[in-house]
Amino acid sequence: LKARRPKTAAPRRYPPFSAATMAIPAEVQAARDKLKARFENVRTGGKGTARRTKIAKHQNHTADDKQMQAQLKRLGVNAIPGIEEVNMFNEDGSVIHFATPKVQAAVAANTFVVAGHGESKRLEELLPGIINQLGPDNLVNLRRIAENMGAAAGARGAAAGAGGGDDIPHV
Repeated sequence: LKARRPKTAAPRRYPPFSAATMAIPAEVQAARDKLKARFENVRTGGKGTARRTKIAKHQNHTADDKQMQAQLKRLGVNAIPGIEEVNMFNEDGSVIHFATPKVQAAVAANTFVVAGHGESKRLEELLPGIINQLGPDNLVNLRRIAENMGAAAGARGAAAGAGGGDDIPHV
């Protein structure tokens, strides 16, 4: 004889589970939002594409320097020793000042390389030492500086002249 399985009632059906039917605690939702915001920017394409495996690191400039040195070597630049400072004059009256730069030149290619720490200064700051470097294009800036100094000296002289008579007794 064969054993028969007893017939059972139909399986009990429960309502489908969804996140909307269940309340999510606020701290859990905040953590989910934070995690979602963190991973939104690592996709390489749209939805369904692979995430980027690691964040791209910043490239250091040693490779760029090596490539530039190789190009300069191809041009045939030679180091020029004994240069103490380099001044580049801008049209607005400012000067890019290099103290103890490394200067290289390729005269055939009309190429000059100035390497070092450059500071942007006003012409008035460097004035006594660079008068012999000024050309005709900087004459306008020099004239403007002289007018400003003359006006300032005149204003000081007028102020001293007005108040100076009272301090000095007549003999």
